[in-house]
Amino acid sequence: MPVHNRDIAERFTRLANLLEIEGANPYRVRAYRNAARTIGGLSVDIADLVAKGEDLTRYPGIGKDLASKIRTLVETGELPDLAEVEKRVPTELSDLMAIEGLGSRGVKALYKRLGITGLDDLEEAARAGRIREVERFGEKSEHAILAEIEKLRGGAPERMRLADAEDVARPLVEHLTRAEGVEAIEVAGSFRRRKETVGDLDILVACADSGPAMERFVGFEDVAEVVSQGSTRSTVRLASGLHVDLRAVSPSSYGAALHYFTGSQAHNIAVRRRGVERGYKINEYGVFLSGGGEEPVAGAREEEVFERVGLPWIPPELREDRGEIQAGEQGELPELVTEDDLLGDLHAHTDATDGADSLRAMAEAAAARGYEYLAVTDHSKRVAMAHGLDADRLRRQMEEIDRVNDEGKGATLLKGCEVDILEDGSLDLPDDVLAELDLTVCSIHYQMNLPREKQTERVLRAMDNPHFRILAHPSGRAINERAPMELDMERIIEAAAARGCVLEVNAQPARLDLRDVDCRLARERGAMLALSTDAHSTDNLGLMRFAVDQARRGWVGPGSVVNTRDLGGLREALRRR
Repeated sequence: MPVHNRDIAERFTRLANLLEIEGANPYRVRAYRNAARTIGGLSVDIADLVAKGEDLTRYPGIGKDLASKIRTLVETGELPDLAEVEKRVPTELSDLMAIEGLGSRGVKALYKRLGITGLDDLEEAARAGRIREVERFGEKSEHAILAEIEKLRGGAPERMRLADAEDVARPLVEHLTRAEGVEAIEVAGSFRRRKETVGDLDILVACADSGPAMERFVGFEDVAEVVSQGSTRSTVRLASGLHVDLRAVSPSSYGAALHYFTGSQAHNIAVRRRGVERGYKINEYGVFLSGGGEEPVAGAREEEVFERVGLPWIPPELREDRGEIQAGEQGELPELVTEDDLLGDLHAHTDATDGADSLRAMAEAAAARGYEYLAVTDHSKRVAMAHGLDADRLRRQMEEIDRVNDEGKGATLLKGCEVDILEDGSLDLPDDVLAELDLTVCSIHYQMNLPREKQTERVLRAMDNPHFRILAHPSGRAINERAPMELDMERIIEAAAARGCVLEVNAQPARLDLRDVDCRLARERGAMLALSTDAHSTDNLGLMRFAVDQARRGWVGPGSVVNTRDLGGLREALRRR
């Protein structure tokens, strides 16, 4: 079965966790973690790169040794280093690293002292009050651990990140497209609405004869189990654990079915209600007259469904019954931002810190994407793990940026820095240095567990600095890995609007931060947004579509996004009030 980027990243993360618990060389642990992050954020399939014999060492954190291990994993499905360490350390201990505050030393201590090897053991020990017997743990630790376990389990299966679901869907859709008689194909459901996580995949095909599509579907190489197979619907479980439904409909019903299976359920109910008021019955087979008749009066195209209920076509990202019906009825649906609207990217890293590519390579790659400008925002010194820049190194980088810009061979590079917000709300570099930059991208990487009021005040104090421009990945979350920081996001959004600060919508698949609801609140309160990739390689610039998805779900138009402006307009938009 094929090995996806997500599988490789998960294996490397597990190996890093177990090595750290074992007490291995920190540099070795960090190498696997960095590689996992790189691979998880790629917009290309590593397996395809391996098949083409491409050089993997051009990506950040991947040297010759790791490239060789990746090739072995793709070609054999095995990671020998992981198998070796699993002989010495229980593999389930890796799961405990997801508990906020435990860390490798805590996991190791609990394993050595209490024999805890997994979440069930940990929960049982916490409830029995035995964890406080271990040095550095107390009663408060037990309560915190139980709360973290509850958050992790959440009472529901983990949903897959959108980018991971896209990696799974892409080859399957390509496979089905080649089935005889398929006239149209679309992945519907929450995937089409571009939600940040996906529970399963719903694929819809239009064809007169469904047989070839169904046979090709259940025969896909990544299928681990055929759950059911029928003439118009089949369900499989893929090797990733994701369930996929394939539904086949006639071309005359395709539009109605696409609307129905795209959802959301609440949106569909609202549309059907409008249909009843107008004398129609609407379902996945078409639009029918309520008084009878077996033939649909509409349904071949999605637009026909909306027309029959007196609405314009509503973009899938808005279909959550959060006011889109009323906006459509009143002719007030927003013009949504698109990737084509963007003239640059305002958050990118180079090989000066933890990126893979040079200033020149990043400038040329940005120009190849049609961008006018690219902000170079390498980490400040606080992020020592990424070899963050101090004042002297940052100034030397500014001089190099001038030289690259003078060559005129790529997008204009803006002098920036991803400046850490310290615990007291001050910024990680002196004001005289920050004053020399075109922009700052300010973020939190440490002390992420402060109480809500203290964390909020930390951000607001940082915004008081006249050199603060953009708040990067504002909530600090990592989807399916780390909960967002405790923040009063409404206060932060209102402060950004009042002070002329910009909020980032980060495109990294694990972040997608701001959340869609906060994007909408920012739009309503008049705060400006920056859609950025946080690219760590030239390839990462291709992740921008995920920031666009998030903004569109938040009803954001091009006028609310600073990097839809040309360079002169951008400089004006970044001017502090």
